[in-house]
Amino acid sequence: MAGHSKWANIQHRKGRQDAKRGKIFTRLIKEITVAARLGGGDPGSNPRLRLAVDTARENNMPGDNIKRAIQRGTGELEGVAYEEIRYEGYGPGGAAVMVDCMTDNRTRTVADVRHAFTKNGGNLGSDGSVAYMFRHCGQFVFAPGASEDKVMEAALDAGADDVLTNDDGSVEVLCASGEFAAVKAGLDKAGLKPELAEITMKATTEIALAGDEAARMRRLLEALEGLDDVQDVYTTAMPEDA
Repeated sequence: MAGHSKWANIQHRKGRQDAKRGKIFTRLIKEITVAARLGGGDPGSNPRLRLAVDTARENNMPGDNIKRAIQRGTGELEGVAYEEIRYEGYGPGGAAVMVDCMTDNRTRTVADVRHAFTKNGGNLGSDGSVAYMFRHCGQFVFAPGASEDKVMEAALDAGADDVLTNDDGSVEVLCASGEFAAVKAGLDKAGLKPELAEITMKATTEIALAGDEAARMRRLLEALEGLDDVQDVYTTAMPEDA
């Protein structure tokens, strides 16, 4: 959206993530366990597990914790069996919200998610009600001032789909989710370090919220992200200061 800052949006989101640092190990352990269960315990042949392990290491998770999470996923150690569930709904101002969860108790999780929506001016929708507004893809974002030409050359050579320069000067790289590891390796080889690198559900349209609606949306996102069973929250809403 012209006039809105992609960089401010990223910083806003990172700020929310930093605020929930206390639960990041729990989230990562769940992701590693489920990734190992679904695709095997070898990060070399399991891209989802490799990404989860890399993220855990970037967040200084001890190697023993990573190893045990993988072993629980492959069945070498006993552990809780987590199930992946996605909830969809709408927040203040009609902005779409998608919530990815991992849980050992579906009844508890849906009750908690529904309560967060209802309490903060939103409503839970049916499966597929907002998913079409998001694209599953790899995303890399570089701070304003990054060399667009250098990023574009490295990213496209590595298999990226698109390189965008936003109004605020930040540079954004998008790729198919299956090409994430290859694009990341290409950027690393070129000495380019993004501020954000993840496989995400990227909103294909965005809604700018302000005033009371923006404040209520922030409360909704914070309530959802504070739930123990929630792994990620995606929205089409843009922060007020973006």
